[in-house]
Amino acid sequence: CRRTFIRQFKLASLYQCNMHFTSNVSTVDEVMSRHNVIMTDMDPDETQSVPLSAATVEEPWLGMADIFLICMILGLTVYWWFFRDRKSSTPQQLVKPLTVVPLSTSTRDPSFINRMMKTKKNAAVFYGSQTGTAEEFAGRLARDCMRYGLKGFAVDPEECEMEELTRMGEVENSFALFCLATYGEGDPTDNAQEFFDWLQEDHDLSGLRYAVFGLGNKTYEHFNAMGIFVDKRLEELGGVRLCEVGLGDDDANIEEDFVTWRETLWPAVCEQFGIESVGEDGVMRQYTLETHEDINQNEIFTGEPTRLHSFTQQKPPYDAKNPFMAAVKVNRELHKGGDRSCMHIEFDISGSKIRYEAGDHVAVFPTNDPTMVEELGRLLNANLDEVFTLNNVDDEAAKKNPFPCPTTYRTALLHYLDITHSPRTNVLHDIIDYASDPKDRAFLARITSSEGKKEFAEWVTDSRRDIIQILKDLPSLKPPLDHLCELLPRLHARYYSISSSPKEHPERIHITAVVVDYHSKINRRIKGVATNWLATKIPNGPEGPRVPVYVRKSPFRLPFKTTTPVIMIGPGTGFAPFRGFIQERHFAKTEGKPLGDTVLFSGCRKKSEDYIYQEELEGYERDGTLSQLNMAFSRDQAQKVYVQHLLKERAETVWNLLNDGAHLYVCGDARHMAHDVDMVLHDIVEEKGNMSASAAKDFLKGLRNKGRYACDVWS
Repeated sequence: CRRTFIRQFKLASLYQCNMHFTSNVSTVDEVMSRHNVIMTDMDPDETQSVPLSAATVEEPWLGMADIFLICMILGLTVYWWFFRDRKSSTPQQLVKPLTVVPLSTSTRDPSFINRMMKTKKNAAVFYGSQTGTAEEFAGRLARDCMRYGLKGFAVDPEECEMEELTRMGEVENSFALFCLATYGEGDPTDNAQEFFDWLQEDHDLSGLRYAVFGLGNKTYEHFNAMGIFVDKRLEELGGVRLCEVGLGDDDANIEEDFVTWRETLWPAVCEQFGIESVGEDGVMRQYTLETHEDINQNEIFTGEPTRLHSFTQQKPPYDAKNPFMAAVKVNRELHKGGDRSCMHIEFDISGSKIRYEAGDHVAVFPTNDPTMVEELGRLLNANLDEVFTLNNVDDEAAKKNPFPCPTTYRTALLHYLDITHSPRTNVLHDIIDYASDPKDRAFLARITSSEGKKEFAEWVTDSRRDIIQILKDLPSLKPPLDHLCELLPRLHARYYSISSSPKEHPERIHITAVVVDYHSKINRRIKGVATNWLATKIPNGPEGPRVPVYVRKSPFRLPFKTTTPVIMIGPGTGFAPFRGFIQERHFAKTEGKPLGDTVLFSGCRKKSEDYIYQEELEGYERDGTLSQLNMAFSRDQAQKVYVQHLLKERAETVWNLLNDGAHLYVCGDARHMAHDVDMVLHDIVEEKGNMSASAAKDFLKGLRNKGRYACDVWS
């Protein structure tokens, strides 16, 4: 092709040259004649007409034009061959220097065994925590190690390689402790899920010595299921149990349960390793104080959970460590009368890319009452606007600070620390020496001792004394505010059942919440942190006040088929998720989809006062979205009537629906309502199904196992 192209190019060039020559031949003759030029070597006839073929005979095969063209083609070819990837590689080279690797990935070793060997630690204390209590207990156990000449550290199983439990035997005098809460229907907490899954497989844990403390609530059916499972499973895999599993009951006094179990743990550890207490029973601080007099204001945390400026510089995805600042668009009262308040609140999530389903929970990060913070600062003569940092004394600890630092005392008390709940024994024990009055010191020493458990429960827990009330009752007690900040537990998010459906409200999340406000045994007013804070969030403009939130997924779900019957049981605010369920079915109905029976059992005290969403529910009943609306008004008659009584009255309907494949849902109070409802359901199955008590129990258990009997309850 190249040769053909060149030959064609030559012929075309010569043709143009010949035409130019012919057109100018007369001019040449005239010039030659004028100068008497005689052409002796050429026939005169040839000068008249020279054929093209004859002209090319004497022409070289490659001329200057040919050489130029070939060089140009070769040059372009070479350039393309050597530089064809330059464009694709250059951007990559420019991007590489801008790549930022988080410091944590380069400095933190996920191997807890390596950390134990490097820092000569003996005990790893793992925690599975949903609300922070298990994490708090784990930290206390880690500090206890120092009293026995040991070194321990608290570990989040989600942030390390739990398969390394098989290597525990490599660490001299090592053991593992587990503080594990049970969540939902006997499930592990979010941060312990992978550990739970890992335990389903076979492993060799013959080198592991361990002890387990479970955190649960006896009002739930699967009391301490996670703690019991892990304790048993570790033994099955070859682990050596140091002491019997502890079962903490949050419905009673979980602090007392923990202290009692701890008193059996440490003697067992001493016996196992042949050690004794070193007698250091004094205060051992985990953090040191650093104050900042001259610091850039942009470097100070102002309430963000983890990332500095995350409240003002929002970046998805949003979760517990990075909540979305949702605008409150609606905040209205649902009760028509009475002395209680129930709020309907709508959060705007437009533009956040947050997705939710009916039945999910929304977490709200609350703020403490500013008047309480001011009072605490006044009682301790503290400068609340001082900027400080608490640094872990253990350089190898994964948790460098107890909360985001640097920050001010005001911010720490408003956003990071729980100042409203009754403090635990360890808090009061560690501040005894700050009481100048010997009587106050003696009192605190007594109630925080093993013998003073009952007195502590009566004076602190049952009376709902918070740290402010204790400081008032013991006026000589003046702990440094930085030490108190180290000891107080974290203020955690509050979870609410979402009371809307994304099918009808894709850019809004609704919640339904009763404002907590009552008086304790000592006639002190107790106000719920989150609900009283939310009550102040009244929309007053196009933007509205903003609240940090994120969505937590829940297995509480409607059946996939809209024709499947459902029975929903939820009095009071237990109705919240069912409002989302009903909206879901109403949306399906508007799309022309057939609906199965949708039956609701709900209730309140008085129809005229606290019947929430009355107009909505009656409208759903009229348009056929709800096939049955059963409301119990407990105080509208002499004899109280609750949802369980209505279930008994409609036992035949309930049984027929269950036989037709209905899904059963219960939401609300676990201590009384959920338990009573379960008993009534047991009676209905036993009577209408002609079953024995054990068979009826197995029937309901089968419904749970199939996902047809779900509970979303709280105590």
